[in-house]
Amino acid sequence: MTTLAVLQPGYLPWLGFFDQMQRADAFVFFDDVQFDKQGWRNRNRLKSPQGPVWLTVPILHKGRTGQNINQVEINSAVDWAGSHIRTIRQLYARAPFIDLYLPELEETLMREWHYLVDLDLELIGLFCQWLGLDRPTYRASELGIGGDRTTRLLNLCRHFKADTYLSGDAARDYLDEDLFKESSIRVEWQDYAHPTYPQLHGDFISHLSILDLILNVGKSSLDTLSLRHEHKNVP
Repeated sequence: MTTLAVLQPGYLPWLGFFDQMQRADAFVFFDDVQFDKQGWRNRNRLKSPQGPVWLTVPILHKGRTGQNINQVEINSAVDWAGSHIRTIRQLYARAPFIDLYLPELEETLMREWHYLVDLDLELIGLFCQWLGLDRPTYRASELGIGGDRTTRLLNLCRHFKADTYLSGDAARDYLDEDLFKESSIRVEWQDYAHPTYPQLHGDFISHLSILDLILNVGKSSLDTLSLRHEHKNVP
């Protein structure tokens, strides 16, 4: 059996993103679909004493309506990387594993990045390395597989000879399961049950960046992705 997952790359993605990677035999970054301005491609959330805070990578968007994810350029006139690093240092100064992971993260963020997708994929690769998560990954833009959204997903399954397509719940609004069934491909819905884990700054908050998990839990992060029991928060 072969399970395929296809997701748009994001900035510092949440736990569910990596849960899909963990459950797939092959993983495709859907990098040549339209950039969603209010989505997660260039931003994500960390935890502060006041609640979730956003880290956003500024992009060039004037006159670029309708551009695909792999066409989006970062606005290098803004010191976004320095700002993000300072915020992470401040919010996670007491996190148990900040000294282990922050130097490599800082080095990665401070490189000269031109395209958002390259930054996102480099960071995802770094997180996979830290998690010990090893899956073959591909960029949709390099596979030459066409069609509308659902047809492309179906054709990607055929390309990888997948008999199962693992999908996030958001796709329930548009994914035609019957088309997959006609090709003997089963659609499996992720239905991710978010685990809890030790956090700083009070009551637990879910659906943050994977970075929150890694800095608080360290090398146990991959196991925690699938945990369903409660933990006490770090004071």
